[in-house]
Amino acid sequence: MTGAGADPEAGPAREFVVEADGGSRGNPGPAGYGAVVLDAATGETLAEAAEYLGVVTNNVAEYRGLVAGLRAARELDPDATVRVRMDSKLVVEQMSGRWKIKHPDMKPLAAEAARVFPPGRVTYEWIPRAENKHADRLANEAMDAGARGERWSPSTSTADLDTGRSAGGRTATGGGARAGSGTGAGTGAASAARTGAPGAARPPAGPTAPAGPTAPGATGSAADPTAARGASASDSAGIRGAEADAGPPAARGDATGAPGPAGGRGAGAVEGQAAVGGARSASGGSAVRGGAGAAGPAGPEAGPRPDAASEAAAGSGAPGSAGSSTTSQAAASADVRAARTVASPGWGPPDMGAPATFVLLRHGETPLTPQKRFSGSGGSDPSLSAAGREQAEKVAASLARRGTVQAIVASPLARTRETAGIVAARLGLEVAVEDGLRETDFGAWEGLTFGEVRERYPDDLNAWLSSPDAEPTGGGESFAATGARVAATRDRLVAAYAGRTVLLVSHVTPIKTFVRLALGAPPESLFRMELSAASLSAVAYYADGGASVRLFNDTSHLR
Repeated sequence: MTGAGADPEAGPAREFVVEADGGSRGNPGPAGYGAVVLDAATGETLAEAAEYLGVVTNNVAEYRGLVAGLRAARELDPDATVRVRMDSKLVVEQMSGRWKIKHPDMKPLAAEAARVFPPGRVTYEWIPRAENKHADRLANEAMDAGARGERWSPSTSTADLDTGRSAGGRTATGGGARAGSGTGAGTGAASAARTGAPGAARPPAGPTAPAGPTAPGATGSAADPTAARGASASDSAGIRGAEADAGPPAARGDATGAPGPAGGRGAGAVEGQAAVGGARSASGGSAVRGGAGAAGPAGPEAGPRPDAASEAAAGSGAPGSAGSSTTSQAAASADVRAARTVASPGWGPPDMGAPATFVLLRHGETPLTPQKRFSGSGGSDPSLSAAGREQAEKVAASLARRGTVQAIVASPLARTRETAGIVAARLGLEVAVEDGLRETDFGAWEGLTFGEVRERYPDDLNAWLSSPDAEPTGGGESFAATGARVAATRDRLVAAYAGRTVLLVSHVTPIKTFVRLALGAPPESLFRMELSAASLSAVAYYADGGASVRLFNDTSHLR
């Protein structure tokens, strides 16, 4: 079916509804997208698009589906107005301008989608998954075709029939498998071709194992220089659940403000996840089917429904009215909302996807550790003691049992490289070195105990304890400088390891700083945490810039 074009005598511009979806079987994993263009007035299916993408992430597939749907609508009528309906809250909120797009691999895809039609001609609406069956099934058909080493074919698609929009009047036969939640693993380089114009085949990028959870652990304690004030970790203030630079609260989605289950943010299928091998352009290579359907309303099956998080935010019960029946219904509704909230993976929307998870390992003991001496990046750079090597072996065995670590990055100092090497040998991984993970330079305090510093440099020590901008005696590194360095390192590593679980082998101050930044806590919180040698902590970083502290100072593997 061809579009009306820009003929001024053709009447007012048409209005289309674009429904799009995408998913990956694994995140990243074999992925595909589906998109359908509907006549807004009649609900008629005007065009379908689907493509197998190889191995990418769920969010990449969703954005690719959006771009394909917009391009199909433009081919029908470049002067049309378009209403996009998707069950990806992430894409809808980002394209509507309410959420920031922070991940570098998502920005070009969003920019490409924004260029298809002039600004102001496209609006975005979130719909529940059950109302996005047509695009969902197209995405699954594309993934199924890719698993067979084939291209998606419009002639064999039954997505339009299965969603009840066909002329035959068939009703939907069920939700089907959600794109992104299937269990198959597609192989080959199959991609669909536009009808009448074959597109180039795209080989899938190499697979990457999905990130796994970190195990819960017990809290241990050991003295370190930044724990000098002696307050407990529970005294830390400012638990905000997001990094300070992650944008205003309105950009955080539909958080309720009430604590969710342990584990923090949602870990379902997501933006912010990069395609393995980089994000692909959405131009070309997709299959579009025109004029496939007949009448039938294009609107929601039962009207828009809020998602679980939105329902939870609405409160625990509906306003009552006369009669016990209404009260009973309100109570039942509250129970449903509560159950959904408990069952959800966290505060964020379920499509935030697999985070970049940093498992933070403090190095094992050195000869200076039991003596509680300042040991930063400007001192003698000691190696592990015999006790420290034993600790490293124990943590290596524990991480091997968990089986979740996919990469290892270490500080350049000897004690961290030695700890990382022991773990890497057990896990069969290489060690990358990142200078940003090094310990603070404690200047003239290197090798001294806290008491010795107080005796020799009382004024400098008091200033250091009072201000994050104060440097240790002799031109050491302030906590403010360390914080800026760690924040920049965090951003680089989150971009490099999106959706993966990475072991970062570092030191007391950098690890505490990762936790402090994730909590949005003030610099003085560094003095209120204790971090044991060879302890494990974990922070997860999500697509919208939020962070979730999942573990702190776990020493259970050492007992």
